[in-house]
Amino acid sequence: MYKFKVIIVGFGHVGRGVLDALQESPDMEVVGIIELPHIIKTIKEEIKNIPIIDNDITELGKVDVAILSIDSRKVPEIAPIYLQQGINTVDAFDIHGESLMQLREDLGKVARKYSAVSIISAGWDPGSDSIIRAVLEINTPKGITYVNYGPGMSMGHTVAVKAIEGVKAALSMTIPTGTGVHRRMVYVELLDGYDYKSVAEAIKKDDYFAHDETHVFQVEDVEALKDMGHGVLMERKGVSGKTQNQLFRFDMRINNPALTAQVLVAVARASMRQLPGAYTMVEIPVLDLLPGDKEEWIRKLV
Repeated sequence: MYKFKVIIVGFGHVGRGVLDALQESPDMEVVGIIELPHIIKTIKEEIKNIPIIDNDITELGKVDVAILSIDSRKVPEIAPIYLQQGINTVDAFDIHGESLMQLREDLGKVARKYSAVSIISAGWDPGSDSIIRAVLEINTPKGITYVNYGPGMSMGHTVAVKAIEGVKAALSMTIPTGTGVHRRMVYVELLDGYDYKSVAEAIKKDDYFAHDETHVFQVEDVEALKDMGHGVLMERKGVSGKTQNQLFRFDMRINNPALTAQVLVAVARASMRQLPGAYTMVEIPVLDLLPGDKEEWIRKLV
């Protein structure tokens, strides 16, 4: 069986999870890890059997898919680099709304031009949770869905805080208050010479936090507070046909980077089965996410 050749772009918590998931996938193999030059040496001390380079992937030979385990805000800049080489990309872009739709449009143009596929926002939310939301809409076309995240560490929000000038280290916790409303609890270590009040104000004005109740705390050691656990409680009350009072609940408690990584790997597989263009997970046939023979999966799941 041919194994898809995959590179991992970015080797933080999610990138390490991607490596674990790829090593357990029967139809994919890692042919390289892409990281910043100053980080490569550290990774090479840990991983001996995979090429680790900064940007020139020509030495890796054929590459089918680039899994982008990077900051969401870097995806619009980084994804086209690989699409222009005819390499599929998948990412976990986690900014909902118009930013997501614009990214889909922009990467779609590049992907079609270079006969590649880009699947965006392929984490667990947006991503696999988006599929659950679609199922709830199928079952009850009329109704209201509440999505409650956490309590847990939000990786996207944490990365956004780290990008604020003056922040040395950060942790952003998402606390659900019910009916889809959330509180952001942000803990920061500051670089010398920076004012806490100014940094806190900059965080609250950032797009990641501007629409939620946000509290910022200065702490001595962010690492002492970190826990990669997270979760979702999704509830929908609606109508099937003309029958009311249909109630659905989807509840999960997860390790955030591990689940994000697993979904990215499944979507990397699916990218090899799509026509050129850009997609979100709700546009991908579910069976394309699974390895092996489609007919066998139909026998097993239907």
